[in-house]
Amino acid sequence: MEEKSTLETRALRFLARREHSRLELEKKLATNTQSSAETISELLDELEQKGFLSAERFIEQTIRIRRPKFGSQRIVHELKQKGIDEQLIARILPELTETELDTAYEVWRKKFGVLPANAKEHGKQMRFMMSRGYSFDIMRQVLAQAEQENV
Repeated sequence: MEEKSTLETRALRFLARREHSRLELEKKLATNTQSSAETISELLDELEQKGFLSAERFIEQTIRIRRPKFGSQRIVHELKQKGIDEQLIARILPELTETELDTAYEVWRKKFGVLPANAKEHGKQMRFMMSRGYSFDIMRQVLAQAEQENV
């Protein structure tokens, strides 16, 4: 019983700092403990039932923090890595892609602010934006928008 309360205390400390996915919290709790996987799983079930652990809140927090810097591809990849269910990701994908062009333009403007003068610069800008999780199509639209605005 004492082991479970200690485990629960650790879990609540992690959750007090920030939202965690179930998989992420499970990994953190499994380190430096003698608790079985079954005990950890039962505790996580209880935390979900009580509303302390929520995949929806974790997704919202991740989007709110990551959106200003990263594209939907990178955010979706990160959510998958954290063990978020595909159906939950599919539900938020339209919201992510809806504002992606505006976000991508803002990221590009802050980093570069001028159209590429040659193929080398063009490649550099494309690689940077793609590393941030923006698709090639979005990047083409960003450059077209910048050209229209004569940046």
